Amino acid sequence: MNPILNQNLFFVKEHVGMFKAANNYDIHDPENQEIIMTCREPNLGGFTKLLRFTDYKRMTPFNVEIKTPSGEKVLTVKRGVSIFVSTVEVLDENDQLVGKFKQKFFSIGGKFDVLDANDTPLCTLKGKWTSWDFKFIKDHHEYAHVSKKWAGLGKELFTTADNYMLSINESLPKNDPMRILILGAVMCIDMVLKE
Repeated sequence: MNPILNQNLFFVKEHVGMFKAANNYDIHDPENQEIIMTCREPNLGGFTKLLRFTDYKRMTPFNVEIKTPSGEKVLTVKRGVSIFVSTVEVLDENDQLVGKFKQKFFSIGGKFDVLDANDTPLCTLKGKWTSWDFKFIKDHHEYAHVSKKWAGLGKELFTTADNYMLSINESLPKNDPMRILILGAVMCIDMVLKE
């Protein structure tokens, strides 16, 4: 596991674009605003690009690679075509399955089961339908929290760009594979629930 994942605070900034098909983000260290990871969809097919500009956008597959600025792969978040609910896979830097997010059917605000590679439940990702507020919870213990950071009126009205702050609880041990799943969840929230 890349040591960058042992940080507890990440600021995720979506690239601004009025007519963009690919999902592109930069992840900053909130302390110094330095870019510590990039998130890109490098192999987006032509048909998928076309569908991204339609009402079928939420159903399109995605494959987002998260890398360090030097090009080291940190993790990959991917999903195939989705009709009703999504199952998103998270892979480590060696393309080994770490876990999955399974969307709950008819959940208000968004709810996912967070599963390990063997489909064992680790926690639940719950969101509030009234705000951009998501928490990783198990037995009333919060592992991490994702909230939307407002980008300003101009960006909000004329683009689809969103910014997020991810805060991982210090009680989650360093090098715990759940950190990979938590960072992958930020992409999951934006591409599955909020697009």
